[in-house]
Amino acid sequence: MAENVLHSYESLRQKLADQSAVVGVIGMGYVGLPLVKTFADCGYQCLGFDTDPNKVEKLHRGESYIKHIASEWIASNVKIGRFSATCDTARMAEADVLLICVPTPLDSSRDPDLKYVELTAEAIGKSLRKGQLVVLESTTYPGTTRDVVLPILQKSGLEPGIDFFVAYSPEREDPGNPQFSAANIPKVIGGLEHHSLQLACELYEKAIVEIIPVSSLEVAEACKILENTYRAVNIALVNELKVLFDRMDLDLWEVIEAAKTKPFGFQAFYPGPGLGGHCIPIDPFYLSWLARKQGMPTRFIELAGEINTSMPQFVVQKLMLALNDQQKPIRGSKILMLGVAYKPNVDDPRESPAFAIMELLEPLGAQIQYNDPYIPKLPSMRSFEFSQKESIELTADTLAEADAVLIVTNHKEYDWEFIAKHAKLVIDTRNAMGKIEQRDNIRKA
Repeated sequence: MAENVLHSYESLRQKLADQSAVVGVIGMGYVGLPLVKTFADCGYQCLGFDTDPNKVEKLHRGESYIKHIASEWIASNVKIGRFSATCDTARMAEADVLLICVPTPLDSSRDPDLKYVELTAEAIGKSLRKGQLVVLESTTYPGTTRDVVLPILQKSGLEPGIDFFVAYSPEREDPGNPQFSAANIPKVIGGLEHHSLQLACELYEKAIVEIIPVSSLEVAEACKILENTYRAVNIALVNELKVLFDRMDLDLWEVIEAAKTKPFGFQAFYPGPGLGGHCIPIDPFYLSWLARKQGMPTRFIELAGEINTSMPQFVVQKLMLALNDQQKPIRGSKILMLGVAYKPNVDDPRESPAFAIMELLEPLGAQIQYNDPYIPKLPSMRSFEFSQKESIELTADTLAEADAVLIVTNHKEYDWEFIAKHAKLVIDTRNAMGKIEQRDNIRKA
């Protein structure tokens, strides 16, 4: 047995050392594709897997569908053979390393939905061979890699830690942040056992600025959950204060700016129309679900979730009150939403509060249009149902025709002075108009 483990371990270790290992990345989305770029840029040959043939075809043509990954980069790496993409899961056997970057959403009861992780593990298991390293990067609850992924892989008949190796390393992508890419964000790594941890560290240290080995898979999994729960709870705090200070006729954004002047003991978080993205609206509920299984309530997490998910209703209420002041009902009113991406300057609409707001407004009879320079057409979403729409041109006429302009995402491309000048009514959920001279047609929400 010792000879077998040394053979598989040393074989893969040598491939990592001379960078002849093929790195397979499963899931060509906002986590997986940047990860491919990170490994390809440091010399690894990369193989991308996705179930969407449209994505694979675009990659073959050298076309990017993610704003911060240049089409020129994809085209050049496809041309030289450093990167290729496929829908064929049988080709997973070609990879020496398989990094799982698939969605981990919630089901209708806000319980973890691991079907994409499970299906991926089953696909890997069908072609799993000796000397492969499997790393889960998808955000999940502590215990997933050991209790869910590992048993599926073991159905192959191969022995973990001897024939193949398993690790967990949470993704820390921040789409649209020019300061941080996958390559310069420290990487937390937990291994099934010593050899798995060592191999994962040797893989990532070639491509990532700093690696942080931890004692177990579960510590690495819990690390990401803590990071996102920390943000969710603090955002919920300022969202709740926004509602309170609104009743007191206080400007929360001004209060936050004042509090930021304290040089210690305070970190600024900002309110908004609701949470978006693939992590913060979802991941804390993984932890609360796990706590329920342990017979323990997580009151902070549950309360934060309630507050954050209530923000779209607060925005709609403020919109209705503003229209009422102008003697207009919500039914039949033309609402122009600015921004449907979940945060500024990205083409990522996942879990955007814009969709929750649309779902609240459409049954009330509002006529909704939107503009987003990054999202020309609304995509199909797992969590929301709404009429398909396309971004309209933002002109003086389209602004003037709207009964209300609702700022959901404060993209840098927007000319706020121009918008304030031509819109009849502006509902600002992001303090985008904070530097504009106060006008009667601007309301904060």
